[in-house]
Amino acid sequence: MKRMMHIFENKLIEQRLIAEDTAIFGEREGSIVWNRTTRLTDILESVFNSLNISSLLYSRPAEPYWSLLEYLCESSFPVLHLRDNETRTFLHDIPILRDFDPAAISTELRRRKSVYVLGHGIVTHGTMTSEQAFVNYSSICFSAFVKFFADYLVHIRAGEASAAEKETMKRVLDNLSPMNEINDKLLTGPFATEEDVYRAVSEAGKPVVRHGLVDSVMGNVSYLWNGVLFISQTGSFLDALEKCIDPCPIDNSSCAGITASTELPTHLAIVRGTSKKAVLHGHPKFSVIMSLFCEKHDCPNIDACNTKCVEQRYLGDIPIVPGESGTGKFAIVNTVPPALADSRGAIVYGHGVFTTGAVDFNEPFQNLVDIESMARTGYFNLI
Repeated sequence: MKRMMHIFENKLIEQRLIAEDTAIFGEREGSIVWNRTTRLTDILESVFNSLNISSLLYSRPAEPYWSLLEYLCESSFPVLHLRDNETRTFLHDIPILRDFDPAAISTELRRRKSVYVLGHGIVTHGTMTSEQAFVNYSSICFSAFVKFFADYLVHIRAGEASAAEKETMKRVLDNLSPMNEINDKLLTGPFATEEDVYRAVSEAGKPVVRHGLVDSVMGNVSYLWNGVLFISQTGSFLDALEKCIDPCPIDNSSCAGITASTELPTHLAIVRGTSKKAVLHGHPKFSVIMSLFCEKHDCPNIDACNTKCVEQRYLGDIPIVPGESGTGKFAIVNTVPPALADSRGAIVYGHGVFTTGAVDFNEPFQNLVDIESMARTGYFNLI
């Protein structure tokens, strides 16, 4: 049986977050088992033994993440604070160390999920599974990418970008993959059977991951059929949904939604309030970056943009709305559905993009691609 650490190491490679043969990944199976042995493995085993965890992961990130993380962490030492939703929800902040010291690494990992060691890379862990270590690593790369590009946009437009920041951006752009033309065709609706719906939901997530429109286990997808919303489960990988879809009756007559995506209330509000059946939610990087950009520096809610922004903000024709996960006063269940009433999509501040379709997933997927393309073009026009 292939060990889970090898599966998640390969996922990091496939998503171009690390290079081959750079990760040191350990799992506890009675004793600690490592995917490879290097001069750092003994140090990491000391860290592993000092913590109550099931997995430990270390790797130097691949470009462009390496250059931007080294710049951010050097200039932010000893703590990197990030503004996107993934950080607010999962990471809080990222402690930074200058030395690959086992005692210091252990100390930071007791209070945070990850630590960045300058000149080396990311060390993270999973308390219960190797998947948690993968998610943490992926989330740091996503969040740091968003922060670097968002900060650079502010600095360059204010004439405050330093020489080091400009040089880092040059290296980052030299290693940034282009956004190629995307022409994926998905199953066409309307769907005649429940089996067709499961196939359509499973298929819809695959190109979202393949084209980098979502990272790790973030994002979700759903389809309304015969009064039932078929939605991806919380924590599921969008490119592996075959056994991770929950049928949730929209009249709440079943508790099947107990394992459904945390965004279930928002999906339900969307399909109840519109004629749309398909809902797609991804975290495309430049859409998130552009959602953070606002030139109203005297706004009274400047420190609470993610929940209390009262400005009517748009990226082109796409509304940008505040909101946090769940069903509270400032939740996206209150902001996203109204924004989608007359729009092909909605961007949630620091979070991601929701798109919808009346028949199948072809329309929402293409809208997701188009919005990210518009955000990317808009970003480079601004700088």
